[in-house]
Amino acid sequence: MDIPTEQEVLSYFEKLCNWGRWGSDDQRGTLNLISPQKTQQALSLATEGTSISCARTIQFDSSLDSQFPPIHFMLESGDGLATGDKVTNRSIQAASDFIGMAFHGFTITHLDSLSHIFWEGKMYNGRPSNLVSTSLGATIESVVVAKTGILTRGVLVDVPMIRGINWLERGEGVMPEDILTAEKQCGFKVEEGDVLFIRTGQLHRRNTEGPVDIKTSGGTACQAACLPLFHERGIAMIAADTGNDVIPSGYQSIPSPIHQVGIVAMGLWILDNPDLEELAKACSQRNRWEFLITINPLPLHNTTGSPVNPVAIF
Repeated sequence: MDIPTEQEVLSYFEKLCNWGRWGSDDQRGTLNLISPQKTQQALSLATEGTSISCARTIQFDSSLDSQFPPIHFMLESGDGLATGDKVTNRSIQAASDFIGMAFHGFTITHLDSLSHIFWEGKMYNGRPSNLVSTSLGATIESVVVAKTGILTRGVLVDVPMIRGINWLERGEGVMPEDILTAEKQCGFKVEEGDVLFIRTGQLHRRNTEGPVDIKTSGGTACQAACLPLFHERGIAMIAADTGNDVIPSGYQSIPSPIHQVGIVAMGLWILDNPDLEELAKACSQRNRWEFLITINPLPLHNTTGSPVNPVAIF
C-alpha cells in the first residue's frame, strides 16, 4: 500500500468516524470493544503466570528527548537518623516523596484519554474543546472513565524482526503490510478489542546510541496508512514503542494523524512509549505473540491521561 495523500488522510475524519456509534453520551470510545467475553478469553492466555512490565522506568534527569523531566524531591528522608544527627518530633521515622511530571511526551509510558486531542475545536463524539479548560481540566472524557482498568488480549507486531533489521529509521513509518506480514509469519490475527503493540526498535536504538531530540531528528511509528486497518479490525488501543506518530508526518495540516484521527474521529485510546524490549524477547522465545495485558491508569480527576505500568502476562 502506498502512503496516503494529505487529502486521503483528511477524509479519514469522516470515513473512520465513530461518533455516535456507542451513543451520544459515550466517553469510552474504542474501549467499548473490550466486552466481558473478550476479557474472559484474554484471561485464558495467562497459562504460565509469567508477567512482564511494559513500562519505562521514570527518570528524573533531563535528556534530549525529555527537556521537561519529572520532578522528585524528598519531603522526609533517613539522613542523620542512624547517627543521631537528626532529631525529629514525629511519632514515626519515615521517608516520603513529592513527584510532579508532565507525562505527555516521548519518555514516560502513559495513556492518552480522549480529551487529549482536538480537531477543528472538537473532541471525540463532537464535543466542544472548551470542555477541557485551564481552570477545571478535562471535565469530560477524562482518563478517569478508564479507572476500572483495561484487561484484554495484547498482540505484538515486532517490525524489526519481520523486516530483518535492528530498527526502523527516524521518519520511517510502519505500514499495514508490516502488520499483515506479522500475522502470517507469527500465526495470529489482530481482532476486535485487542491492544495492538507495535515494536519499531526506536527504544532499542535509544538504549544503544543514546537519546536524540525527536522533534528535530525525527521519530518512527505507524504511518497514517494504518488507520483504516485499525478501524476495520476494531482495536481498542494502539501502543507503539514511541510517541505513536511518525515525525515529521509529511502532512502540512496533520502533524500527528494517529493521534488526531485516532483519538478525535475514532475514539481510539493510545498508549505512548511502552518498553517492548523484554516483551519482544519473551514472545520470540515462546513463538507466541498474544498475551493477557492489563493497563490500570490512575483515577486522576479531570486529566487528559495518566502514567501507567502495562503488564503482559503469559
